[in-house]
Amino acid sequence: MPDISLTALVLLCLAALLAGWIDAVVGGGGLLLLPALLLGVPQVPAAQCLGTNKAVAIVGTTGAAVTYVRKAPVQVWTAVRIGLAALAGSMGGAFFAAGISSEVLRPVILAVLVGVAAFVLLRPSFGTGHAPDGPVRRARVVTAIVLVGGGIGFYDGLFGPGTGTFLVLALTAVLHLDLVTASATAKVVNVCTNAGALAMFAYQGNVLWRLAALMAVFNLAGGTLGARTALRKGAEFVRGVLLVVVFSLVVKLAFDQWG
Repeated sequence: MPDISLTALVLLCLAALLAGWIDAVVGGGGLLLLPALLLGVPQVPAAQCLGTNKAVAIVGTTGAAVTYVRKAPVQVWTAVRIGLAALAGSMGGAFFAAGISSEVLRPVILAVLVGVAAFVLLRPSFGTGHAPDGPVRRARVVTAIVLVGGGIGFYDGLFGPGTGTFLVLALTAVLHLDLVTASATAKVVNVCTNAGALAMFAYQGNVLWRLAALMAVFNLAGGTLGARTALRKGAEFVRGVLLVVVFSLVVKLAFDQWG
């Protein structure tokens, strides 16, 4: 573990706890966790912060996924197939990432996020209905695998911020899930994509395992609590958190672009 003050360590653990909660409810926990690592251990290369972030996040995501699967109507096999497509997509995105400037992508993502926020605000019923009973139609599953898995996975490898939130929105729209079930399904997909990324970072030696293990305990607690909160509070609560996260993404990306 790198040299780090007790105060910084405590703040990193609290950030991991809150990030786990946010990520379990609606995605986007990385918006808090990764910046916290970059600020908390500034002497560490960015690649090691990214790898440590994945090592922490996969624990909380797995805890949230298990909680959801036990209590929400998640079709695990459908989620795993989307997750495998997202894993392949993220590898493709990462391959092209070196040749594309994030300065070009930020305005595009900002516009998309503003559109998403407007859509959710103008459609109060979006994601508040009940998830469909029985198997999802095959055509919708194929669409989800190709567009949600491959497309958002590619975006995750290429750019990254807000992937979990985009997953929740896309799964709600394509599979006609309520927001709680979409969040649950997104967590299973996230486990698949995080596992692939973590394997690559670990192979490269870019994981601070001791720091990650400590933060992962708090991230797991936050993820489990967040999943239980979403299940208890329902889709309206998730919708509110979704809007907060989307607006936070807009502010962050705008600051990165013009701050």
